[in-house]
Amino acid sequence: MTANRIIVGYDRSADSRAAASWALDEAARTGALVEFFYAYEWPEWAPAASTIPAPAVWPDGETDRAIKGRLHEAVTAAKQTHPGVRTEISIVRASTALTLIERSADARLIVVGSRGNSAVAGLLGSVSVAVSAHAHCPVIVVRGDAAPTRPVVVGVDDSPSAHLALDFAVEQAAARGVPLRVIRTWRPITGIWEDSPLVARTVTAEERRPLDELVAGWHDKYPQLEISAEAVVDHPANALALASTTAQLLVVGTRGRGAVRGMLLGSVSQHLLHHSACTVAVVRELPGA
Repeated sequence: MTANRIIVGYDRSADSRAAASWALDEAARTGALVEFFYAYEWPEWAPAASTIPAPAVWPDGETDRAIKGRLHEAVTAAKQTHPGVRTEISIVRASTALTLIERSADARLIVVGSRGNSAVAGLLGSVSVAVSAHAHCPVIVVRGDAAPTRPVVVGVDDSPSAHLALDFAVEQAAARGVPLRVIRTWRPITGIWEDSPLVARTVTAEERRPLDELVAGWHDKYPQLEISAEAVVDHPANALALASTTAQLLVVGTRGRGAVRGMLLGSVSQHLLHHSACTVAVVRELPGA
């Protein structure tokens, strides 16, 4: 059984503190334990005359103690702001990305800041991409400082991962008591015909029927939840980035099909992870799925 555990990458940077705050708020709603996680890798060093790698001088005991001190400070602060949330710390000397992917199998969520130092350095580079692409639970990249009254937005198509993203988005919106905007895009016509008066690309009733039926099903399950379905003629990266400016959470899947093929983790996902105005949830799998 998947543990009710939220793992947050923490290095005391401003962005990791924002990630910790997001994780603690989520844990207060769900009863999850929050684990403050730090990972670091140190290269092996060998003298010029030696062919046998020798252990690196760093990290030493003092380094470990300093890192533990930072994490314990975070735990102490968490007890003051979220006294009902259980916390613990973990430090590993291993690959950040590989460790988080492995640990995600027993986690409810992985939460990281949009930038970091040392333990979570480059989270909008190889680490964030790798973890988002391969984690066994949703990955949250905390961005911006949106008001908690703003809606949750989810981008969908007809792929299985989009349906997982919608499941997650519905739960998040319902738990937060805010509206849910479900957005599906159809790419605009470009090239030689885009300025032709004969071309007026609109989404037909037939095209949007599956979207309306999908949303109607969720209305039946969550009658108290305000859900809107939006059929948009636009590039998915642009439509979702624009929607993020009035949202508190943007939820996307890791694979797309049809109009949003390669949505994540291709050019669209990269754009959203770098340019979304609000926090992004990347849903590849749901816990225990």
